[in-house]
Amino acid sequence: CAMPPEPAATIPVGDGAALLRRRPDLREAERRLAADTARIGVATAELYPSISLGGSGSFLRNDQVRGSDSFSFSLGPLLSWRFPNVSVARARLRQVEAQGDVSLATFDGKVVTALKEVEQALTLVDSEQRRLVALSEAQERSERAYALADRRYRAGSVGWLDVLTAQSDLLATRAAYAASLRQLSLARVDLFKALGGGWQDAT
Repeated sequence: CAMPPEPAATIPVGDGAALLRRRPDLREAERRLAADTARIGVATAELYPSISLGGSGSFLRNDQVRGSDSFSFSLGPLLSWRFPNVSVARARLRQVEAQGDVSLATFDGKVVTALKEVEQALTLVDSEQRRLVALSEAQERSERAYALADRRYRAGSVGWLDVLTAQSDLLATRAAYAASLRQLSLARVDLFKALGGGWQDAT
């Protein structure tokens, strides 16, 4: 029987940061959380006065007196504060903070879900690998038992029923091995998906 497909690269299990970067659902949740966090900063800034540096210049020319042209320049701070609308700004801040809490809870939930999926996939891969090894050994024993029963039948020491029984056992173990092989392949696909896939071996 053909062996199940192996992952193209070593599975980086335990690398939590890489796990977050690989999974599309976690990357999307992280982007939403970052955007909502930025909006909280913008809404908070609206509660404070806005101070900017402004300047003005003027040029005076006297046509009557030669060389009497003058240029003046002034520089100073410009202060603006939407104090009458501070209640609106606070309401806006509460709104974006609430949305930020939702995004954080969503992100945390997706992280927990991702870790559970990885753990379940790893457990399934491990159990199927162990089962496949046991079935491979059972298949070898069944093949030897069938060959022995066939030789004994040809030698006249056992009846045909013994050969049929050994053959039935062999076919059953082969079917179980093939089913386990398929389950292991599916489990590896699930593990690849749970980890986000797309990783490369470090060089």
